[in-house]
Amino acid sequence: MLPYIAEFIGTMLLILLGDGVVANVTLNKSGMKGAGSIQITFAWGLAVMLPAFIFGAASGAHFNPAVTIALALDGTLAWGLVPGYIIAQFAGAFVGACLVYIMFKDHFDATEDPGTKLGVFSTGASIPNKGRNLICEAIATFVLVFAIKGMGQVAGLNGAQGNFLVFGVIVSIGMSLGGLTGYALNPARDIGPRIAHALLPIKGKGSSHWDYAIVPLLGPILGGIVAVLLYQIIPW
Repeated sequence: MLPYIAEFIGTMLLILLGDGVVANVTLNKSGMKGAGSIQITFAWGLAVMLPAFIFGAASGAHFNPAVTIALALDGTLAWGLVPGYIIAQFAGAFVGACLVYIMFKDHFDATEDPGTKLGVFSTGASIPNKGRNLICEAIATFVLVFAIKGMGQVAGLNGAQGNFLVFGVIVSIGMSLGGLTGYALNPARDIGPRIAHALLPIKGKGSSHWDYAIVPLLGPILGGIVAVLLYQIIPW
């Protein structure tokens, strides 16, 4: 039971901090409005790192169905744990997004643009092209998962050091590739909050754009699978 609780709470914290920084920087009347993409990128890295420190020993700190599926595929995680992990991750992401709405409700009300409101919850492409957008998400997630696997090649690396390295990987991906699709890297990170956006009574929210959801749902899973398959065939 503990690993599922860890994945739920960890993913909730991830979205609370990650979607929270987007709200903080983009919604009207926020004290940090306009701080920009650098703050968002660093804060998302920290949003991954902080719950990883808390729950790394309990569950492996996946917080991401793409990572969970990839690690099950290469035998690192038992397949029997996968359904519970994924349910916990999506549920945690949904709850985290709801908490962001509760905290920033007045700021959502003060913001007119529906796209800005949706952008707090979920990702979108700067130039819509689903095929290329999906490839971008797959490649970005490949980098994430391949880097996570590659940390096993670092002699003497402990869990705390690994969490700092994951922070660096997330920031690197965001700064280099994030402008293309918003670097979801994680189906739960996008779909859980997108469900929250669809269900919450957000003033003037507009469409949840479910037509795009296939990109952050499928792209990261494909990228993670390719990463572990390639890692396995390299003669380390």
